[in-house]
Amino acid sequence: MRRRRHGGRRAARSGRLGRLSRAARLHGLATAGRGAGGGRGGGTADGGRADGPAPPPPPLELTPLVACSPGTDYETLEYIAREVPGLRRWLVANPNADARLLEYVSQAGGPGVREALTVLLDALEESDG
Repeated sequence: MRRRRHGGRRAARSGRLGRLSRAARLHGLATAGRGAGGGRGGGTADGGRADGPAPPPPPLELTPLVACSPGTDYETLEYIAREVPGLRRWLVANPNADARLLEYVSQAGGPGVREALTVLLDALEESDG
């Protein structure tokens, strides 16, 4: 009985072709996602993902500018008054700080609070008189 010599080669060749074909398809899929995102995983021109919601903004860094900015929401001002004593004096300069918040700040105290309240009250007296 005679064995086929080429049978083993043919099977090995078709196995290699299958692997090469699969590798080419995977490479095609990988490079297709590199359009505007320019990297792995696809994306958009601004670096975001095209297939999902945008990530949340980074946490707000509490600074004196945030504490005295009129654009800062009231909940953030309350948080600063309760939790960040070093920024309480800057709340006094915020035009959105109401009497209740200023009363809390004056009672809670903190570095520079007394001086900031003195400046505010002096300025109010000058504008009335």
